[in-house]
Order: sequence, then structure tokens, then C-alpha cells
Amino acid sequence: METDDAQQQIQAAIAGELRLVDPAVRASDELVTSLLDPEFSEFGASGRRWDRKTILEVTRSAAVHPAHPVRITRMTGTLLAPGLVHLTYHSDNQGRRVNRSSLWRHHPQAGWRLYFHQGTLSDS
Repeated sequence: METDDAQQQIQAAIAGELRLVDPAVRASDELVTSLLDPEFSEFGASGRRWDRKTILEVTRSAAVHPAHPVRITRMTGTLLAPGLVHLTYHSDNQGRRVNRSSLWRHHPQAGWRLYFHQGTLSDS
């Protein structure tokens, strides 16, 4: 059974993940960077590997259009250790469906930051 503290940590990671699909956040390099761990890396659904610097190319150029928000479903979280949360969910961006997995790490001064993300194209 999850404790209240575990649930609070999971909810904080979920809030960060949802901020990263917010068009206003994606339009700001500063806001995106504030949510990414200095050691951030991603294996994208495209097959490309991204880091903290190169992911800004995507968030800037492929900003989510407010009229067509990314639809997030089936999001669940697990506290792996204090300050480390694993999220899984499904995203649909105008018909492009992706299974997603994220690791969020808590920093005492900076709060919750995305450490690792992977997206895999999905049929469902």
C-alpha cells in the first residue's frame, strides 16, 4: 500500500510531466529546461536520442497547438525509491500514438526534474 508521502511524490512527477506538454511551457526554453535534469536523456519515438540541449529543438519547433492538445491517458506512477518516480502513460498527438515511460528525480534545491524519457510508437 502506498503511503501519503509516496503518493505526493508520484503526483509531483505527474504534474511535471503534464507541464511538459503544456503549449505555454513548451514555447519557453527556460521553463522546459527548469523541468529537465542536468543529465536528462531521451530515446524518442522517432528513434533519435536527445539530451537536455537538443530536446529544446523539438519543444520549440513542434510546439503543441492549443487547439489540438496532446491527449494523455493511462498515466500511472510508481515510487521506485525516495525521490525517484517512474511514470508510464499513453499519448495521442493528432493520431500519432505513443507509449511513454519517464523517470523523475527530486533535487533538494530544484525540485522534480525529468531524468529519462522513452517514447515508443503504438498501434492502440
